[in-house]
Amino acid sequence: MTDALREQVRKRYAEAASAPASGCGSGSCCGEPAAADARFGAALYDPDQQGEVPEGAALVSLGCGNPTAVAELREGETVLDLGSGGGIDVILSARRVGPAGRAYGLDMTDEMLALAQANADEAGVANAIFLRGEIESVPLPAASVDVVISNCVVNLSTDKPAVLAEIARVLKPGGRVGISDVVAEDRLAPEERAERGSFVGCIAGALSVGEYAAGLEAAGLEDVSVDFTHEVADGLHGAVVRARKPVDAPVPQPTPAATAGCC
Repeated sequence: MTDALREQVRKRYAEAASAPASGCGSGSCCGEPAAADARFGAALYDPDQQGEVPEGAALVSLGCGNPTAVAELREGETVLDLGSGGGIDVILSARRVGPAGRAYGLDMTDEMLALAQANADEAGVANAIFLRGEIESVPLPAASVDVVISNCVVNLSTDKPAVLAEIARVLKPGGRVGISDVVAEDRLAPEERAERGSFVGCIAGALSVGEYAAGLEAAGLEDVSVDFTHEVADGLHGAVVRARKPVDAPVPQPTPAATAGCC
């Protein structure tokens, strides 16, 4: 079932990348037709931000929030966007961290990666770097990232503890998290979430507030907060999730096998 769900997600994003003109206008963050409104997509970015990115990046903005608005990015920082899609958040992040910083976008869909790179090239952003991979196994070293962002993607993972552990691993001590996601009220059991929408529609796989907080804390993060921004279904909301890695957190040392042949 896990592989089948992952393939459903990959297929949906591949289709969105191949037909960007339909973008979020044909559905929600992940394709629920009933959600084709201001709860998802480019409408959650202000006009100035939309003007900073190519039209192709805005058209395939499939998220439920605006993580760049809450991440407080600074000059020279390194940012990682989990599930970067068409690149809107990577491009905005790259502009905010400036030439001395860099913005990584990680996606498992070849079609989205190609579209994102084309959008970054069109935007003239040289410090945007797109990586192929899965958010459960980030292809970056430990303690290499100042900020992790994501826009309505963590809910799509079939192994959320692995995602949260990877977020903690790649963050530098003192690094921070600014995620937009669909989050359930604690009163909803998993089966009740599934009744309100599909997994690929960003509903059935949503964590509850308590589950999100407990997962981030179990991964070793602190100062966790989950704040609702807007309702997307009964008992489910777009939300901003914040956390921080302790400044005194130990940095894992790479094994000899991991560094063999490096550099």
